[in-house]
Amino acid sequence: MPDFKPYIVIGLALGGVYAMSGVGLVVLYRTTGVLNLFYGAIGALGSLVAWQLINEHGWNNYVSFGTAILLSGVITFAYGWFFGPPFAARDPLVKASASLGFALILLGFMQWYWTADVRTLALPTTRMQYVNGWLRINWTQGIGILFPILIAFITVAFLNRTKVGTAMRALADNRDNAALLGVPVRKVEAFAWTGSGILFGISGLLLASLVSMEIAALTFTLPVAALAAALIGKVESLSVTVIAAFLIGLIQSSLGAMNSVAQYRNTTPFVVAIIVLVYFGWRGQTERRVA
Repeated sequence: MPDFKPYIVIGLALGGVYAMSGVGLVVLYRTTGVLNLFYGAIGALGSLVAWQLINEHGWNNYVSFGTAILLSGVITFAYGWFFGPPFAARDPLVKASASLGFALILLGFMQWYWTADVRTLALPTTRMQYVNGWLRINWTQGIGILFPILIAFITVAFLNRTKVGTAMRALADNRDNAALLGVPVRKVEAFAWTGSGILFGISGLLLASLVSMEIAALTFTLPVAALAAALIGKVESLSVTVIAAFLIGLIQSSLGAMNSVAQYRNTTPFVVAIIVLVYFGWRGQTERRVA
């Protein structure tokens, strides 16, 4: 039998990154109606900017990471501010397609500006480890596991206990009615875009440190995994999204312990997404037949 124990921590850390992105995805969709597909590219861009500031410009690590996260928030805010209103009344598929087009633009820019040289981005917390028997965990992995859970709790409390959170929930229920009640729609949506962009930037840095800085992988793996988790939660439940994301990360990591399928482990998010889509499609057809 394969020894899965060494892969548990890695899987939970990966799942945590997916969970954090899933939280941002769900909150943004519930607030704006946009199924954002460019956040993997935002995370990749942020990690590349941080790498360049550290290795080519000699910036302090923490200043570089903060700049990358801030840039992620600014770009996401700019997209929502300028393209959100024109797409507000369009179908969800049109909105998702527009975000995918923006992801491809960012991907093309990154592949043009940063060549295919091998890069590594190690957060300072990666060097700090705790070892006890088979358990070996560094602080970056610990942050990847615990921080998303904290973010989920903070997000739920924010949505339920603050005026902005109440306005975001009102937009999720009915955008037009919320506007008639005096909710500043554009400001609330801008807050949602910026907050989700910051989460995407943090996720990109963590994923680049935990896995690799391969541009295409960061651009597409992160959104597919988070989207699969969000779909399991029906793009509504944050708790289900977080749990599903951790399970996806665990499955992906555990496949690395099985030599026969280890080389296919990176396809796990894509396979889960396909299974979820097929299941909901089949369930929808069954319910229509019964009705």
